[in-house]
Amino acid sequence: MFTDLPPGIRFLIKRLPYLVLPPTSVFAALSVYHSFISTNVSSGWRITLLYILSYPLALTVRLGYQAIIKRVLAARMGAVLLPEPPFMDDPTPGGLLFLYGIIQESKEGYIGDALKKRLHSTGPTFNMRIFFEDRLVTSEPSHIKAFLATQFEDFVKGQDTLTTLQPLLGTGVFANDGDLWKFHRSITRPFFSRDRITHFDIFDRHADEAIRKMKARFKEGYAADFQDVVSRFTLDSATEFLFGHDIGTLSDPLPYPFFHPSHLASDDASQFAQTFSARFSRSFNEAQTATSVRIRFGDMWPLREMVKDIPKEKMKVVHAFLDPVIQQGIQRSKLAQEKAADTVEEESETVLDHLIKHTKDPIILRDEIMNLAVAGRDTTASLLTFTVYMLSQHPDILRKLRSEILSVVGPNRQPTYDDFRDMKYLRAILNETLRLYPPVPFNMRQSNKHTTLPPIKPGDKPIFIPAWTRCIYSVFVMHRRTDLWGPDALTFDPDRFLDERVHKYLTPNPFIFLPFNAGPRICLGQQFAYNESSFFLVRLLQNFSSIELSGESQPPSSRPPVSWKAEGGIKATEKIRLKTHLTLYVAEGLWLKMGEASAVEDIL
Repeated sequence: MFTDLPPGIRFLIKRLPYLVLPPTSVFAALSVYHSFISTNVSSGWRITLLYILSYPLALTVRLGYQAIIKRVLAARMGAVLLPEPPFMDDPTPGGLLFLYGIIQESKEGYIGDALKKRLHSTGPTFNMRIFFEDRLVTSEPSHIKAFLATQFEDFVKGQDTLTTLQPLLGTGVFANDGDLWKFHRSITRPFFSRDRITHFDIFDRHADEAIRKMKARFKEGYAADFQDVVSRFTLDSATEFLFGHDIGTLSDPLPYPFFHPSHLASDDASQFAQTFSARFSRSFNEAQTATSVRIRFGDMWPLREMVKDIPKEKMKVVHAFLDPVIQQGIQRSKLAQEKAADTVEEESETVLDHLIKHTKDPIILRDEIMNLAVAGRDTTASLLTFTVYMLSQHPDILRKLRSEILSVVGPNRQPTYDDFRDMKYLRAILNETLRLYPPVPFNMRQSNKHTTLPPIKPGDKPIFIPAWTRCIYSVFVMHRRTDLWGPDALTFDPDRFLDERVHKYLTPNPFIFLPFNAGPRICLGQQFAYNESSFFLVRLLQNFSSIELSGESQPPSSRPPVSWKAEGGIKATEKIRLKTHLTLYVAEGLWLKMGEASAVEDIL
């Protein structure tokens, strides 16, 4: 009935009883009072004050009642409540100071700092009340293991997540639970078999085009935004894999650094000149950013969208591309069925063709395609961006990786799946990048009943988790914990995945490394991401022998503040700012210069 209204209006209508009940109760109480007292002893300002105080009084009663119930339920289950930060860490009502810190961190700070500060005062798992609602926050492997595997049935994405992500991901595999999630996963899984994900011709075409455009830019004497290049590479590869033809973002010109004369053009002029593929990418990015803002504000996000559904508006350009493609796919399938023939040849079947065999509902198809497109573009682009960023900062590791590539594949040949199996150092570099810069740094589940989590220390009581508690977990923070990874946890060292440190830290506790999640919802495209990233890196380093970060090309607003150097650790060595929407990325691009490899390589 109200689905066409903006989210903020729907939010207020849904909560109208809670808004009306406190002043109505005051009115009823005053009416009873005046029925027994003939004279009106209450002045106007006192009555007004009673109406105003009815809201905080009702909130206090509700919170007090909830606190009592939680203590009773925890005692019945032989558990303890979640630890909370000291009052003076955030004395503001509703955790506003912590929320402000998270927002400021997303704008100007360093990702994970707010959580790491709480980790030292409360431990790796704690309760943070935002707008008076409990939020479990954790970087504890045993608790993340419970969410994803051992207590999988107790923790779901939840209706809150579905509502938050709906404009971007709809009812797709990443935003749903139960039978619908199982359906989406079952129809998607067959397309990620080894036979499907080891056909590298798609990668080869788009990698060649990406490298060609970078070479042209370097010859002009300018740096290239590598993050932009690999985002185009993964988007074009993903759309060809999904639909059979790419969206063509690599055919558009690459951007120039901020000081180039092209940036003097007005915004209106530059927007008018945009191609459809450029507008598609921009809308895609802006929809994800708007969705991530929703997540930060929890249940209260609709109050930011009183006029319109912001992610939905951003997605209009994306849907304008997807909807005709999906309709054409459905029509092809219907025509083929009328002719009593298979829709397409098995070998040339796209993901869309495969999905249409299971459903012809255009909304379900669009939702699933969007989920796969987000996963297929953003996570791999993030991995490639931060891998090459690390190679630019560690020339010795770059030389060692090139040596492996040239000895296994050579300077020109297209790599194969079997080549990647032999390239242990390449996989170690990817894993070390995934450890320090996981593409999905934060994730969330929601308890669907009263349950418990295992104690962190042996012998302690389990931790009570009330039903419908939002549970935020950060693999970004977990992957950087020195108590889990050793004293050199903040050092980029791929050898940790090859030497005795594997057996010391990772083998006895595999849940300390979760770049692709785990359990029943483990990423179906894990091997696809490894293959695509490996392929691009091989092609890149067959063509380039040196990689250098171009600090002068990095926009001033994206450069780390001088104060970071005094804080030590990896933060002191960062040359870029980290940002995150649904995935991790570099603020305003990763600007690099590269030196072309010589025609004859000495691989010794």
